[in-house]
Amino acid sequence: MKFSKTLVQWYLQNKRDLPWRKTQNPYYIWLSEIILQQTRVDQGMAYYFKFVEHFSTVEKLASASEEKVLKLWQGLGYYSRARNLHFSAKYIVNELNGDFPDTYNNIIKLKGVGDYTASAIASICFNEATAVVDGNVYRVLARYFNINTPINSTKGIKEFKILAQELIDPKNSGTHNQAIMEFGARMCKPQNPDCEICPLNASCLALANNKVKELPVKENKIKIRNRYFNYLVIQTEDDKTTLVKREKGIWLNLYEFPLIESLQPIDEKAIIEHEVFKEFFNKLNVSIQLFNSSMLPHKLSHQHIFTNFWVIKTPASSKFNLNWSEINNFPVSTLIDNFLKQYKTN
Repeated sequence: MKFSKTLVQWYLQNKRDLPWRKTQNPYYIWLSEIILQQTRVDQGMAYYFKFVEHFSTVEKLASASEEKVLKLWQGLGYYSRARNLHFSAKYIVNELNGDFPDTYNNIIKLKGVGDYTASAIASICFNEATAVVDGNVYRVLARYFNINTPINSTKGIKEFKILAQELIDPKNSGTHNQAIMEFGARMCKPQNPDCEICPLNASCLALANNKVKELPVKENKIKIRNRYFNYLVIQTEDDKTTLVKREKGIWLNLYEFPLIESLQPIDEKAIIEHEVFKEFFNKLNVSIQLFNSSMLPHKLSHQHIFTNFWVIKTPASSKFNLNWSEINNFPVSTLIDNFLKQYKTN
């Protein structure tokens, strides 16, 4: 209990003033936790406020179109989070009569909710003694107890969960969980942790053994895949274009320009000869120009996307009926959004 009490005492004195800490409404806690997966607090804050403003209840989120949900999520990345959030909102409303599940075992049944998120909601909202284990918690525990087991191994995931569960204060589980996460985020940081003023420094085994920088241990499993995207940006004489909806893979259900994906960089001749190009521009008198010759990668967790935007100027055609002024109504990836911002200024 001393470990937990020290963390909680530190937390109560040093915690950040965050909007989701002012409520125990499970819908708002769930929303914040989903947004903060793979996202920094400072970036996620604006999205949290946007979602609360547009969808103040789970019923309002459930009744919204997926397109509107994705548009609000635009720029945050990992769009499956938004699709799962929307799916689960509809499940809560339609299958659970709008009642948010109130136990870990039922919360984890929601699509897109794993052990960490279910533990956070169950403990913060319903004081169920379920320990959270996220990146911050792994780091605190690995350093404090000098644990060398890789945190992303099957053995490590199990070992750290058991340890975290043993340390939780069952009478104050929500505050304990928030305390250890905040401690990892602000005191026991990945780089340059504040060991000199740490309230646990007298008993931290990593500090005693000069291993703070070495922990936690993580297996390198990620293999980066290179992909080559060639977008056909249609610009008609009457200022029309076209977008298509992605039907699989990354950015599912987001909109983009017609795409030619290749195994390696390709030139203008290969673009013109490609079946996708012919499908759109067969018998049309068009000109083609590379918008930006620099092919800097758009880096995602498991893949690097090298992108060229080919501007295709073409006569007016009934095939292309989207006004450029309407593009902002559609949810698009950050990659497309960044291009649009550049294209408009040229």
